[in-house]
Amino acid sequence: MAFIDTISAAEADGAVAEMYRRQQSNWGFVPNYARVFSWRPELMGLWAQLQIGIKRNMDKRRFELITFAAAHTLRSTLCSLAHGKALTQFFSVEDIQLMAQSAAPASLTAAEAEMMAFARKVARGAYMTTPADVARLKAHGFSDAEVFDIAATVGARAFWTGLLEGLGVEAEPSLVTMDSEFRDALVVGRPIRNGAARPANGQSPATL
Repeated sequence: MAFIDTISAAEADGAVAEMYRRQQSNWGFVPNYARVFSWRPELMGLWAQLQIGIKRNMDKRRFELITFAAAHTLRSTLCSLAHGKALTQFFSVEDIQLMAQSAAPASLTAAEAEMMAFARKVARGAYMTTPADVARLKAHGFSDAEVFDIAATVGARAFWTGLLEGLGVEAEPSLVTMDSEFRDALVVGRPIRNGAARPANGQSPATL
């Protein structure tokens, strides 16, 4: 599940057991990413608060588009799969595969396409962003606060992907068993194992 050993649910107590209970309640199982936080469960709480704060200022469609663009650019297979799957609530599989190629399908608005381009640039190398990049966002109707929100979403994703990918956290079984053509289009970094069984409830964490 990861490159480091983790505390099992049977051995967990205190804050770790409580964190596992919350994850079990949310998803019906304890996700792989939560297990690596067993050594520092307080950080999971801080991450959750950060995500809540970021999401409060945008709708789900915008959050998922930015997060997918960032995760894919950061070459996180785990997060690309999770947020690519989340985007199927708003877009066709074919359009999400186009987004994975940095294309802008017709289902994206011009503002969303510009937003994703900015997110990719921040993820690829934040030092490369310029006033002209922000000016283009503003020309598409984004306020200064919304530009901040885009950058904050990408910055948070950089932390998350760096931590999970650095520790070799594996994708959840429900992501591994997605449609193979769609899944393979989103495998941009670490390969995934194909032998895992699907969780009983078939869910995959959308808060990755």
